[in-house]
Amino acid sequence: MAVTLTFLTPFGALLSVGVLIPLVALLFARWRARHVRGALAMSEPARRGAIVALAALVFVSVLLGLAATQPIVEQTTRFEVRTDAEAFVVIDVSRSMLARREVGSTTRLMRAKNAASELRTSLGSVPVGIASLTDRVLPHLFPSADVDVFEATLERAIGIERPPPGGTSRTRATKLDALTSVRSLHFFSPRAKQRLLVVLTDGETVPVNRLRLARQLLRAPAIDTVFVQFWSERERVYTRRAAEPQYAPDPSARSLLDGVAEAIDGSVYSEQGVDAAARKARALVGNGPTVSDGDRQDPIALAPYLSVAAFLPLALLLWRRDR
Repeated sequence: MAVTLTFLTPFGALLSVGVLIPLVALLFARWRARHVRGALAMSEPARRGAIVALAALVFVSVLLGLAATQPIVEQTTRFEVRTDAEAFVVIDVSRSMLARREVGSTTRLMRAKNAASELRTSLGSVPVGIASLTDRVLPHLFPSADVDVFEATLERAIGIERPPPGGTSRTRATKLDALTSVRSLHFFSPRAKQRLLVVLTDGETVPVNRLRLARQLLRAPAIDTVFVQFWSERERVYTRRAAEPQYAPDPSARSLLDGVAEAIDGSVYSEQGVDAAARKARALVGNGPTVSDGDRQDPIALAPYLSVAAFLPLALLLWRRDR
């Protein structure tokens, strides 16, 4: 990682010259006061107050001058991208993912999106994509090493029933069978030998053809699968602060997920085990060759901080004046 400092407007430093005006005025005032005290035979006051005032003026001028140059600190980080591994975070966006414990609490979908960010971080240099799941799987981002693109897609593209399911059911639209399309529609690039699906769902799905799912996901190169379930028996779907009577949590959801995971050699974690799921995902992709995929620059503007800092010596002057 390299750090560079640049000045967008270097001539802004000339603003510091403006300190000469108040300095000359202060020195002239002190010269006149000294002559008046001499004429009246008065003793000279302590010099400490004058020194503090002069130092404060100098600091204000220097800091404002630096702020006017608009300094930018840039941290440049080189992207290292795995060439043999790819992953998809598949997020259930069916209506049941609106369920939550009470009005105002976080929905299953919101918790799943937070977990998606954590899982993306844990995968490091592995390109990661995003897909939504209802009765079909729709890719929103193909595997990318750019974390910012991942976060932007997660925030802007993933929402309940975006897209809506093709069926008519409003509470049971998830089809885990649809994960077979990840293989048939070539979500992963041919070069990816290590392939990973992390499925974030409440597990409330229509019946699953486990044999068909296993046949697709376990065919070489196999697609490893990790499920994270977001579910509680106390959760309900609310509309206008009232629970929808047509929805009730399915207590068989976890056992169904366990059965699917067993059929495809996958793993199931509760949402309290997101850290464990992240470790499992990382272990599944393992280590492999990387290539450089350009640089990432993170600029930090220092001018606002310098401008705020300039008020500190100014405040000291005002504080001493009141004493």
